[in-house]
Formats: sequence, C-alpha cells, structure tokens
Amino acid sequence: MRSDPPDREFFREWDARLPGQGRSLERARAVRDRLGLAGGLPPLLTVVGSKGKGTTASYASAYLAAGGHRVVTVTSPSLRSTTERLRVDGAAVTAGTLAGLGRRLAAAARQLPAARSGYLSPSGLFLLAGALLARDRSAGYLVLEAGRGGRSDEVGLFDPMVVAITPIFAEHLAELGGSPAAIVADKAGVVGPGTRAVVVGPQPDPATLARVREAVAARSGAVLEALGPGPVLPDRLLPPGLGRANARLGCLAAARLLAATGRPAPPTPVVEATLASVTLPGRLSVHALPGTATRIVVDAAVNPAGFHAALRYAEAELDGVDHVLVSLPDDKDLPGAAEALAGRPVTFVTVAASHLRYTRPRPAGWRRLDASQLDRAQLAGLGTRLLALGTVSFVARVLELVGADLTRSWSSASPGAGLGSRQIR
Repeated sequence: MRSDPPDREFFREWDARLPGQGRSLERARAVRDRLGLAGGLPPLLTVVGSKGKGTTASYASAYLAAGGHRVVTVTSPSLRSTTERLRVDGAAVTAGTLAGLGRRLAAAARQLPAARSGYLSPSGLFLLAGALLARDRSAGYLVLEAGRGGRSDEVGLFDPMVVAITPIFAEHLAELGGSPAAIVADKAGVVGPGTRAVVVGPQPDPATLARVREAVAARSGAVLEALGPGPVLPDRLLPPGLGRANARLGCLAAARLLAATGRPAPPTPVVEATLASVTLPGRLSVHALPGTATRIVVDAAVNPAGFHAALRYAEAELDGVDHVLVSLPDDKDLPGAAEALAGRPVTFVTVAASHLRYTRPRPAGWRRLDASQLDRAQLAGLGTRLLALGTVSFVARVLELVGADLTRSWSSASPGAGLGSRQIR
C-alpha cells in the first residue's frame, strides 16, 4: 500500500477548496492560538518584498548561526521536496518531521468550524509549522519568509523583532490592493508592536523608500534603515548578480536582530567560513552535468534585469554561452527575454502544471520542448556551456538533472575553516 506523502496535511484544504474560495487568515490565526504560538517564540526576523526574499532569509539565517545560535528558517517555494521549506541550521527537515508537524496542525484544524469561509493555505501552514519547529527545537532565532504579501499573508500573524524588506515591484496588484502604494502598505504591514528595526534593501523605484517609511511610521514608528552600515562583508562571501544586495540585506538584518537581543556579533572567521559555504541552487548557480563536459548556469530569472544579469554572469563564468533554455508562462515577461536573448540559440521549455499556461507565440527561431522530455543526453547535445532561465518549476527540473544537493543551505563552520567554493558541483 502506498503511504501518504509527508506534506499531505499541508495541502488537504487547498486540494478540497471550492471554486472562488480564498484562504482564511482568521482560521490560520485560530490554529496558531490553539497550538499556543501567539507568544513564547524565539526572536523573529521576517522577510517581505517582491524579489530576493529567499536569498535574504538564507543569508540572515547563516549569519545568525555563525553566532552559535540554533536557527529555524521557513522559505518558499521548494524546488524538489517540500521538506526544503523548513530548515534547522540550514538543513532541510526529514520527511518524518514534516509529516509529524502536519499531523499536529491537522489536529488543531479539526477543532475549528468547517472551512466554509476559507481554507488553510499551504504557505500559511508551513509558516505555522516553522513556529512549532522553532519551539520544539528550542531555537535561538526564527526567520520567516513571507509569501506574496505581508499583512495579507499568514506571516503577519507573528510579531517580528526585525523586518527586512527586499525590492518591491508592482506585481500581484489585484491581490495586494491595486496600486504600488497599497502593495508597500501590505508588505510593511508585518511591522508590529515588538518590531525594533526595519531594514530596507535597494528599491527599483525611488518613490518606494518614501512609501515604506510612511507605511512603517503609520504602523509603529519603528526605526527604518536603508541598506547601509553593517557587517563588513567582502564580495567573495556573497552571491553574484542581483542576489548580492539581498544577501547583504539579510546579514544586516541579522546583525540588527543580534543587537536587539543583546548578543554580540559572531566572530569574523566564523562568519566568513559560514557565508562562503552558502549555496543557493537556481540563483546563478553553476553545475556540471554528470557524465558530460557540459556546464550549466541555472537562474530563476523572470524579468529583464534578471535575464541580463544571468547572461552576463554565464558569459563570464563559462567563457561564453552555447545555448539558452527558457521557461516563462503567460504571466512572465516573454518579450523581455526575447530582447535580452536576441540572436542566441534558444529552446523554450514548457512545464506541465495546472497553474501554468503557455499560450503566447514564442519568438521566431525558438524551438519548443516539454520539460518531461529533457534528459542529460539532450542537454549535453546543446553544447558544453548552457544557461537555463525561468520559473521555479523549470529550474527544479534542471536541478534534478544535474543532481544538485538541496538538503543544506550552508555548512556549519568554525574558526579557521576553509572558505570553499561558491559553485555547486
């Protein structure tokens, strides 16, 4: 008999939702309260924004861990297994741990009225599971990555001591209020009475910083800092491309959290060894295709800035690019990709998933292929220097083919440990 998947309880209500039914923050709050998670949790760092949240959360967690503290981190989405969404000191939880957390959430949910007003969302349940895990493991700190929103997201059910805000773009307008100002207000809405600092990374629109300042002041008057003075971190310890600023933001937010809790900054040698070991598969990561001479740069870029940054990095890292694989469903910027990749050999890859649509005509000269048809021999046949760009679903398929290890975000470090390689083999 086939056993239930370990994440079954996280998706039970999502799978049974009615047409037009939305998620219920009130029911999520009730589950939180029944599990005793409204208070008594370790100091919390919440990451909100439109892009780069995962990088920020990962580097913040690694910096905190370098101080000798146990850190529980919740990120999304996962690439190959939902166990990746919950980590203790950078290591993904086991399937058994995930299933156990799911059963406890389900038991609390069964005590609630029927889900007529809305369902418990998977992303919200993973956040609640992370809080449970942090309490179970007596974590020193908890780092939560928001979903699309802030106040409208289950992450807003928890009062953070520090908030990190990554670049905010005018996306998901209908879901987050209908205007750029409303998006900022929603994301900054996670600021609570216990917030001691809000740190903000570089923003694509100069007006965004002013909007953030206004929104934060309206919430609590918490101290707002732009990305500035903080830990001195050489570029060699940080990821390339657009992720570098987000990594710095994470480390700055972590430093503010340590200061807010009266703990010293971690020793420089330990910080360097820990940060140098951080791996971010699918974010300008470089992989060797097993059994071949082919190397692939993989990046979950979906906008023009990301396309150009990935192309520049791949050209430099691989000494040229023979072929580009792109996967962009209808809600992503296909024209931007066409402009960035003009004149290059491109294969457009589709992924069979209920939430993805590929109805737009692809640029002339781009061949089309389904992700299920990709294999190592086919990739190797495209050249020895490849670039793979697109959504997480596609990136996950490429990472599977190259055999990337997704179980650890970083390695534990000690003074004098080697700095290692930033590339993923």
